[in-house]
Amino acid sequence: MRISAMKKLAFALALSAALSATLSGCVSLGKKPPPSLLTLTPAATAPAGLSATGKPIDALTVIDPDAPQKLDVTRVPVQVDGSTVAYLKDAVWVEKPARLFARLVAETIRAKQTRMVIEGSDVRFAAATKLSGQLVEMGYDARTSTALVRFDAVLQQPDGQVMTRRFEASVPGVLANPQAVGTALNQAANKVAADVASWIG
Repeated sequence: MRISAMKKLAFALALSAALSATLSGCVSLGKKPPPSLLTLTPAATAPAGLSATGKPIDALTVIDPDAPQKLDVTRVPVQVDGSTVAYLKDAVWVEKPARLFARLVAETIRAKQTRMVIEGSDVRFAAATKLSGQLVEMGYDARTSTALVRFDAVLQQPDGQVMTRRFEASVPGVLANPQAVGTALNQAANKVAADVASWIG
């Protein structure tokens, strides 16, 4: 009986090993993650304890901008030539660029302490003033070694008036590696966010 039980155990272990080997060839848990992830860090932040109260007509909400397909991913696009786009090796955002940029703009406006900024899917549409638009560019141009951020802003005011404006910032002379491009894009994005905050007032 003891020998029979040992044989059954050995068979079970062998079967388990065989299944594991078979599945390992069919199932992938994803590529090896990059050494680090990129994000946008605001140059100006609201102080701790800052609070604001008011009516919806006084509030501003920043809505995630639309983005072309090349930016609707967590990779950093590289403009190789006039018609070719690639992605920078090992350069990965923690979230999609449009969401990161919206948060950066919201925090930059909030830091000025001239507007009550509200966020959150349940309350943001209650604000009478809405900032939206399209994040046209947020990547690297290999032809000029330049990091570029371009944003077409749309500001809808309480009276129904709509204002639009294009904002752009670039950082030249950037090496084509994740750390250098990430730092340059953060710098350019903060410049655009600051210009948008000044425009809104």
